Amino acid sequence: MGLKSDNSQKRTAGSSGPETDVDPQTPVLRISQLDALELDSALEQLLWTQFSQCFQNCRPGLLTPLEPELRALLQLFLWRFTLYSSSTTVGQSLLSLRYHNILSSSPRYRPLSRRQKLSLALLTAGPQWLKERSHSLLLCLGLNAGGAVSESGGLLQQGLRNCMTLVSSVAQLASLINFLVFLRKGRHPVLAERIVGARAVFSKPNVVRDITYQYMNRELLWHGFAEFLIFLVPLINTRKLKATVSSIVFGGQSSKGEGATEGQGVLKECGLCGEWPTMPHTVGCQHVFCYYCIKSHSIADAYLTCPKCGAEAGQPELVKMEVEIGR
Repeated sequence: MGLKSDNSQKRTAGSSGPETDVDPQTPVLRISQLDALELDSALEQLLWTQFSQCFQNCRPGLLTPLEPELRALLQLFLWRFTLYSSSTTVGQSLLSLRYHNILSSSPRYRPLSRRQKLSLALLTAGPQWLKERSHSLLLCLGLNAGGAVSESGGLLQQGLRNCMTLVSSVAQLASLINFLVFLRKGRHPVLAERIVGARAVFSKPNVVRDITYQYMNRELLWHGFAEFLIFLVPLINTRKLKATVSSIVFGGQSSKGEGATEGQGVLKECGLCGEWPTMPHTVGCQHVFCYYCIKSHSIADAYLTCPKCGAEAGQPELVKMEVEIGR
């Protein structure tokens, strides 16, 4: 009986071993750490979208005055049920990653302490909230540009403003340097992780970033097709193509209709915008255009053709229209 109980205890310990016996020194791919950050950001944006849709039938702009605070609260809500509970974010859990406490002297895995988790949450949500609320805080402290102030008060305001600008610049520079160090060494993609002593490690042994060839081929094919369209579409003269197709398809019908109108029926609308022509001009055919319409199109397209009949456009010439006012 004693041997059986010892064997059962060894089995249970062995079953939980893969979760705790992972070597924290195993390097994690940089792309996996960046993907985890992108997944976390996408989840926060999705949560904010779902939350804002709950108020879509209310007065427009209802959430705008409190948007920074609401976003910070949603981030803390996610932190409470993800990082605080299991030392891993949603993006990290999807990629089999978790945070390891590098301040511990033990060579084995150690989860983050409560102080580290709280510090990581504050350093993540705090600067973003402060950045969005900086203008309002300046106004509350009386640092707005308007209003008469004393000389000493003006010096104090200018000093505080310069101090805040300096702190913001130093923080951005530190984030940039930290990211460059991350690209070099592959650890701590975010400055807050380096400050609190948290590092992403594998939560399971022998984790391989597996992507099927079918998915890769589909992505490469789509990106190649999208780049081809981005290169091809600007080279196509859509206006000329539309005018050519219209003249081929509706050429006979338009000529009959124009013959029936006789006179100034064609002169009642611009061939480009469809409105009553302002400063009517012609380009060599019987259609008229607003001066600004035909001038802007001729500047954009050196080989402009009439969108109605497809005739090659010449220099815009002013058209004199006779308007009869009935009694």
